[in-house]
Formats: sequence, structure tokens, C-alpha cells
Amino acid sequence: MVVRLACGALQGVDAFRVDLEVDCRRQGMPSFVMVGLAEGAVRESRERVFKALQNSGFHMPPSRITVNLAPADRRKEGSAYDLPLALGLLGASGQLPGEALEGWFSAAELSLDGRLKPVPGVLPLALLARAEKARGLLVAPENAREAALVEGVPVFAPSTLGEAAAFLAGRAALELVPSQPGERREASFLDFADVKGQEQTKRCMEIAAAGAHNILLIGPPGSGKTMLASRLPGILPPLSFEESLEVTKIYSVARLLDDRGLMMERPFRTPHHSDSSVAIIGGGVPPHPGEVSLAHRGVLFLDELPEFQRQALEVLRQPLEQGSVTISRAAYSVQYPADFMLVAAMNPCPCGYSTDPRHTCTCTPTALARYRARLSGPLLDRIDIHVEVPAVPYEDLRAGRTGTSSCEMRERVMRAREVQRLRYAGTPCRTNADLAGALLEEHCRLGDEEQKFLGNAVDALALSARAYTRILRLARTIADLEGSEAIRLPHVAEAVSCRVLDRERI
Repeated sequence: MVVRLACGALQGVDAFRVDLEVDCRRQGMPSFVMVGLAEGAVRESRERVFKALQNSGFHMPPSRITVNLAPADRRKEGSAYDLPLALGLLGASGQLPGEALEGWFSAAELSLDGRLKPVPGVLPLALLARAEKARGLLVAPENAREAALVEGVPVFAPSTLGEAAAFLAGRAALELVPSQPGERREASFLDFADVKGQEQTKRCMEIAAAGAHNILLIGPPGSGKTMLASRLPGILPPLSFEESLEVTKIYSVARLLDDRGLMMERPFRTPHHSDSSVAIIGGGVPPHPGEVSLAHRGVLFLDELPEFQRQALEVLRQPLEQGSVTISRAAYSVQYPADFMLVAAMNPCPCGYSTDPRHTCTCTPTALARYRARLSGPLLDRIDIHVEVPAVPYEDLRAGRTGTSSCEMRERVMRAREVQRLRYAGTPCRTNADLAGALLEEHCRLGDEEQKFLGNAVDALALSARAYTRILRLARTIADLEGSEAIRLPHVAEAVSCRVLDRERI
């Protein structure tokens, strides 16, 4: 008897349908064969599933069992096939009506005593089940909240294999997991008012937040670079529902969601400078999202930027340009979203004090050149803002909370983002940082005076075409912060001043 039931497999952060077919015959020698490009954890499911069936009170007669995972030319990985396989074996052996399994999706790992255990990627599977108009979805209790984020598909969370089988056979009832759309909670963020001095740097952080621009902070130790970066999420606009769903899918696939449900706050990722390129960009066997994908729609903060491995920094080029990461292997490739704001910090020299008048720099010209050469020109060109963070004077340190607060900065950022949302409606752009091609020419037109000024800056600073584009985008954002439809000369001048490395010609 052949039984078919539906489950799903992950490719990147999305799921595709897998039809699990079980053929059980009592003729010939007993055997178990699984086909369909099943990886190690899937093949090992045989031992888990048979013990779970036995310990749950079911009896599998000696049979020739063939299991097919279709489509057979796409890899299937993980332990989420335990529950579908167990149900398929019960159906194929006549212990469950075959029609009772039709239209149901399921995903859970089985323990040896038959309990259902959570698996990653349940949110993409729930979205697939809704698209396939499934009768319902069976998951482990720990995955119930995540699956219930998707409205339009009934979710049930049996605790054991026995409960799942009895429910499908109509012998027992399970409580429907209520739909749990994300609730917006008032998040607690660090306040820019706590930062003493650094008003010019705060201005640059505000510009970066308003246009989603990448920013590099350069300053001596103790000048507040990390303190400034950690407060950036507090002035960013909240995630929309669609963005929250994107972020939650990534964390679900990466096994980092726990029981949080829909993620409503923008991610803030801070990898260590000793992390490998695979940890930063993603990959491995099987592939998994890296830090750039975990920072999707949020902030990736790289402290001590020159200390990162050169390869780890160079792999940032693609996501910074395209907003996604493609990981290719011989037999397949996966794509992960990676649209993030890059915030980086570095010292101006190996000892850190070349820009601090209170200390004497001990670095030789050769050491300084070697230190700055760790950052390639193409990478720096992809960072919109380079700002110098000076050491904080004693007068500012002893002052109270008199600086610009995150609340004030957030209001201005929100107004600028709303202008951009309306301006770019119906286009691929979300913010000014996405402007390119015809849209850049259309929305960043300059008058004669502004063109002359920018032309002189390009010649004097030997700017690349990418740096020229970055300046136009920054000028557009500065104009939006001031509520100006046209880009004026002060906006262009401030945009040029936001790229200190161009002026220093490093």
C-alpha cells in the first residue's frame, strides 16, 4: 500500500514542498530503503522513528518498506521528517486511514519515547502550508507559537506521536493553536543623550539612520565609538510587518528564534574580529545564515574593523551592493537576504592616538601604512560616511545630559524615512541608500552651482564613480532631513565633509 503526505524542505530561508511516499509490502525479505537525496540526519530517522513507534504502542509488521522524498533531485536535510515518516508508516501499514493524512503538513523530530521535539524553519513551512491551502499543520509544542504567526492555516501541537495519530484518525481532539500576530511592544533603547559631546558625530549617525547609509567611525580609544554605535537602533524606525516576517524567517532557519514569536525589533549584530569569513557571510555544511543575514533589516557593527581577517572583510562587498548573499556548492546554491546597515569602528593608527592631541603617536609611517592597507579601496568606497570621532574634552565629560537625545533624532529620522517611502513607492528603492541608475539621476538633480562644487571636489579628491554616487545619496538624505525637495549647495558640502577618508586620501 502506498501512502502520500506533505512536508517541506528548506532552501535558504524559504520552504518548498516535499511529497513523502511510503510503500509497505509484506512480500519478500524485510527491508527499509529511502531514496530522494536524503542527507545523514534524514537517513538516520529510521532508527528514531521505529523506536518511537514501538514505544508509542504501535506495531510495525516485518515488511519491505520503500520511502521516496519527491522531488528526488533536491537535497533534504534535518530531522523534521521524523513525524511525517512515522505517520506515513502508520498509514502504509493500515494503522491509520490513508485519507486521514491527505492535505496535512507536519514537521517535528521524534524522541525514542515518541515525544515531539522542535525543529528549525517552521515559519517558512507554515507559509508554504498556507500557500498550498493545507488542512492544517502539525508541529511540536515548542514550535507552536512560531507556526501560529501565519494566519490562514490551522496549527496543532500534539505532545507525542500517539496524540498526533489519534487526532488524525479522529479518535481524539487537539486544541487549535490560536493565531498570534506580532504585538508591537515599547522597546527599551540606549539614549544618545548619554553620550557626552560628539555632536558632529551624532549628526552623522542621524544622517546614516535617515537614509540607511553605511558609516565608519574613526577615533582614538575611549572616544565613544562603540557607545555611539550601540545607540543607533534607538533612532531607526520600527520594522514593518513584512520586514518582521523576513527577519523572523532568518532566525527560525538559524535556530535562534527560541520562543520569541515574531521579531519586532531591528537586529543589532556584533561579531568578533576573530570570526571567520564563513561566520560572517554564511555557509558551512549544510549552509546556514551568517552574521550579514542575521543583521538583515538591522545593523551589523564591526568593531576594530582592521583587525578582521582580510577575506572576511572582502566578502562583504556583494551583500553591501546587492542586499543578499548567494552560497554556491557543486550540486546546489542557496540565497540568504542580507540588507543591513554597516556600522564600523577603527582606530586611526595601530597605537590609536595619531588624532589625539593629548597623546603622542608611536607608530612609524610603515606601520601606519600597513594598518590602513588592511582596508581595501573597494570596501571603503561602499561605506557612505567616514567620520572622525575626536577624543572627548574634560569639559564635556563633566557636563550633564545636555546633548541631543535619541527621541529628537528619531523624530527627524522618521520624517525623512516617510518622505523616502512616499517618493519611492512602486520602485525597487526603499531608502536613499538604494538609489542607483535612472532613479539616482531623477531624484538627485543638482543645480549649476552644486554641480560645479561637486565637480571640483571630485577632481581635487580623485573620487571614484562609486564615491560620487555615495555623495549624491548623502546629499539627498541631508536635504530630506531639512525638508527640502531640492538639493542645495550646503547639502552637497556637508555630504562631501562626511567622507573624511576621501579628504585624507588614504
